[in-house]
Amino acid sequence: MPELPEVETVRIGLESLIPKKKIKDVTYDWDKSFPNSKNDVDTFMVNASVQRVRRRAKVLLIDLDTSCTLMVHLKMTGQLVFVGEQRFGAGHPNDSLVSSLPDKSTRVTIAFDDGSTLYFNDQRKFGWMKLLPTQAVADEPFMKKVGPEPLDNAFSVAVFTDRIRRRNGTSIKAALLDQTVLAGVGNIYADESLWGAKIHPARIVGTLTNKELSELHRELIYVLKLSIEKGGSTDRNYVNAEGKKGSYIDFARVFRREGLHCLRCGAVIEKSKVAGRGTHTCPACQKP
Repeated sequence: MPELPEVETVRIGLESLIPKKKIKDVTYDWDKSFPNSKNDVDTFMVNASVQRVRRRAKVLLIDLDTSCTLMVHLKMTGQLVFVGEQRFGAGHPNDSLVSSLPDKSTRVTIAFDDGSTLYFNDQRKFGWMKLLPTQAVADEPFMKKVGPEPLDNAFSVAVFTDRIRRRNGTSIKAALLDQTVLAGVGNIYADESLWGAKIHPARIVGTLTNKELSELHRELIYVLKLSIEKGGSTDRNYVNAEGKKGSYIDFARVFRREGLHCLRCGAVIEKSKVAGRGTHTCPACQKP
């Protein structure tokens, strides 16, 4: 599943393409991909104009001028492809990014009145587009539970420390992966930030000092921002808003480097399982 930087990369691309465009028509072929009534679509989507594209955790939020918002979750194989004066693809990199659309993976087609189109394709049908009143988005169960955004200006060391210490009895990696603690942090960025802070992923949160958590806060923000700059990380099944593979993985310091030498001390990177996830560590830099 895409992590925060991948979804943010999609948001940046869409934000440059679809605001101010007016929706002419909406069609779909799978109810679970588009769980909205025809009356709501006709009333609040058709003839509405896009105002902006936001993100909360791993969910995209497309705000309309009808005071409604289209929530989009790409899940594992979702992609968004804009076809107009230019063509931009974002998401799972199968042939739908470059082939004629709609195709057999197209679940939702949003046609704009200027002749351009936004396609939501999803091979495995796990993703969805849900239309809600904008003011109701915050009341969605997921939105009520999800933690703060790591890239918000308000995400201080104090906020980070308070959130993490709510999981004092678990491993630090489990705490980082918990979406109710922090929004959008996944396996890659947990490993990368922990390596940067010289903290073993299996360390129990309660054993960490405030100084260590302050360094982890700094490293987490660093790796997330770097990944967004590089267009995301998931080179195997994800691309950015121009259809290009994310390049952060080329700059990874520990993730997927098992058997290679640590870039900091020269020890051999190991792979184990922590919090149920494949985990990469340096046995010398990150003491258990």
